[in-house]
Amino acid sequence: MSTYMQLGQAAIQARNTEEAVTWFTKLVEEEPKNAQALSCLGQSLCWLGKREQGLVHLRNAGKQLLKSAKKTKDVALPILLAEQLQYWEDYPGALDLARQVVQINSAELGGFRLLAVTYLRLNQNKLALAAARQALKLAPDNAVINILLAPLEAADGQRDVAKQRLEKVLNGQLSPEQSYRAHKELALILDKQAQYSGVFPHLHAAAEASALIPEVQNQDAQMVPNMIKANKAGFDHALLSRWADAEFPDSPAPIFLVGFLRSGTTMTQEVLGAHPDVFVSDETDFIPALSNELKKLSGNVGSTIDQLKNIDFAGVLHLRQLYWELAKSRFGDNAKRRFYLDKTTMNTIDLGLINCIFPDAKVVFVIRDPRDICLSCYMQIMTPTASTIQLLNWQNTASFYALTMDWWLHFKQLTTMDFIEFRYEDAVTDFEGTYRQVFDFLGLDWHPDVINFHQSAAKKHIVSPSFNQVTQPLYATSVARWQRYQSEFTSISPLLEPYINIFGYRTIN
Repeated sequence: MSTYMQLGQAAIQARNTEEAVTWFTKLVEEEPKNAQALSCLGQSLCWLGKREQGLVHLRNAGKQLLKSAKKTKDVALPILLAEQLQYWEDYPGALDLARQVVQINSAELGGFRLLAVTYLRLNQNKLALAAARQALKLAPDNAVINILLAPLEAADGQRDVAKQRLEKVLNGQLSPEQSYRAHKELALILDKQAQYSGVFPHLHAAAEASALIPEVQNQDAQMVPNMIKANKAGFDHALLSRWADAEFPDSPAPIFLVGFLRSGTTMTQEVLGAHPDVFVSDETDFIPALSNELKKLSGNVGSTIDQLKNIDFAGVLHLRQLYWELAKSRFGDNAKRRFYLDKTTMNTIDLGLINCIFPDAKVVFVIRDPRDICLSCYMQIMTPTASTIQLLNWQNTASFYALTMDWWLHFKQLTTMDFIEFRYEDAVTDFEGTYRQVFDFLGLDWHPDVINFHQSAAKKHIVSPSFNQVTQPLYATSVARWQRYQSEFTSISPLLEPYINIFGYRTIN
């Protein structure tokens, strides 16, 4: 192992990513065809927020690995590299690798699984189905492949086949994650088949399985609830208005699109993003990056509230500049758009921090019937994070919703930012009337392209779990969906009723 590689890996172990980039860059300069060096440099740059640069090196690493794989027929490393590209949301790059992997070794199960997942995330369901079927031929009894194939069959109209497949899988020996996914997918299929009595037993079984998933167990379940409680206690008008009268001539504020998970923020981002003057950044980590930088500026002393109370104006300017550096690194010249929309749904939790740094920002907040939100969240398969683990249990889902909405209702009375609220259901029943109000709020003229938002959405990768839903024309079947499961809401109604009333939804006894 070269000295540069050793130094780079030591820097990674010490969590000094900038230093790691320095060493890996020197190694790549010496050995430009070294796949490991290219991969390490690419990953490090991505971790630094320089995703566009990092992906170039990761793709080059993939090319080098393919050259070796063509000689040996061993495609394990190209598959791992493609999974890295998927992690960094470079699905076109992952697709290019996956296609070549299955050409090199058509007997490799992982290659077809990778190909199916990549096609799925690019909204190419027919090709995803074909790839999953090829994987099934190689491993007919493989639980992972069967769980992947079933929802693709269901989307293709073969719901009975998909249902039987999942029922068979659930009769076998499964890991907690496999059991969780199989139960969730079966619940979704039963819902589509209007077999409503069978849905919640599988959702509750999925909840039980999720508690045993290591990635779930490793999360701090109290971190986000405690953060929200601290925000409500600590953010007051004096703190939020500290820089309200300041001018930021060379540092504009983004537009923030927020709400609660499954509230309609993804549909809204696609509607707004269909306007030629708007660029949407979809589910970024820029605000957490600002929070981390704030900690560094304060020497890691005190809470976020304390740090914001003590930061000076130069510090605020620095944080704003960092935000745009991250945006430019990720999106290039698109970050310079006058109407730059940051859609990261659960930035709702960090609205206090956002207000202090961007007091001149505009906020679009999407509301939806609390019962439909809770139902949709509970039915959704989500990657475990500090926020999403709150949604694995039915009672916890309602508690987390109530806690978040209580924070929003408190915050909006104190904020210096201009904001607009609108209800998802109003957008469904009066699309143009509702979104005209949003465009007016943003200072944008109406544009006819937004009516066909689903057409542009179908051509790109969308981070949200609802990526496959916003590629369809607007439909009303998701409105009042909760009524099919009224009996299940008895246990959580006390938590939701205040928000049902506040947001103007009708209670049905």
